[in-house]
Amino acid sequence: MPELPEVETVRLGLQEHCLGKKIAAVQTLHPRATNPRSIAPLEVATGLTIKDIKRRGKFLWFTFDSDFALVSHLGMSGQYKIQNPGADDEKHLRVRYTLKSGRGRGAEIELRFVDQRTFGWSAISELHDDVPDLVSAIALDIFDPYFQVDEIVKKIRSKNSEIKRVILDQSVMSGVGNIYADESLWLARIHPQAPAHSLTPMKIRKLLDSIRDVMSQALVEGGTSFDALYIRVNGESGYFDRSLQAYGRENEPCSRCNTPITRIAFAGRSSHFCPSCQPGRI
Repeated sequence: MPELPEVETVRLGLQEHCLGKKIAAVQTLHPRATNPRSIAPLEVATGLTIKDIKRRGKFLWFTFDSDFALVSHLGMSGQYKIQNPGADDEKHLRVRYTLKSGRGRGAEIELRFVDQRTFGWSAISELHDDVPDLVSAIALDIFDPYFQVDEIVKKIRSKNSEIKRVILDQSVMSGVGNIYADESLWLARIHPQAPAHSLTPMKIRKLLDSIRDVMSQALVEGGTSFDALYIRVNGESGYFDRSLQAYGRENEPCSRCNTPITRIAFAGRSSHFCPSCQPGRI
């Protein structure tokens, strides 16, 4: 599933191609492409000009000169692709937006939402304080200028759950998924099953710094691509998978101490860590 670095990479690509363009037409091609909580069909965005593209955690939204936004979540396999009009439709094309720049017919492009597994969605959502209603319950992510480290440290230390489960909780902090949780815990030398309340404030601050560092590096490298289900809007793949230190490296030597990386089951997924650098219960 795309995590914050992948979604931010997509947002930056969308900004490059879509800002200032008018949505000339919207074609919804699959019923599950629209979130049931959408207050209107996606087609109401027709005729509006894209003013900005924002993100919180794994959520994207397009803003216009209106009191609503077009919100999007990539789900497990959602992709935004920029195509020329007339290009062959992708097999799993779900929504087509025709965009015009106002400089004639030759300036027309298509923004396509492609989603093989159909867990991604878009929706029209009312804005309150510049945040769509569908996103208002999602916590701030670590790159948000209003992210309060002291408050998050207190919130994390108030939890009895394992630290990995806590940082994956989008109501605590948003944007962290399984890949970057493993990488950040490895960098901070914290066992994924360590009780959150047992960690010192200094240790949690180190973990937050690690989350920021890991995801910043992932952004530089365009995110993590293990297959064709995550690509940038220009069709290219990210290459942060080459820099992974823990995730997906079971039985490979830890780059710090040469101890084989261990994988354990965690909340229906896998968790990867170094048993020497990240001591704790298994």
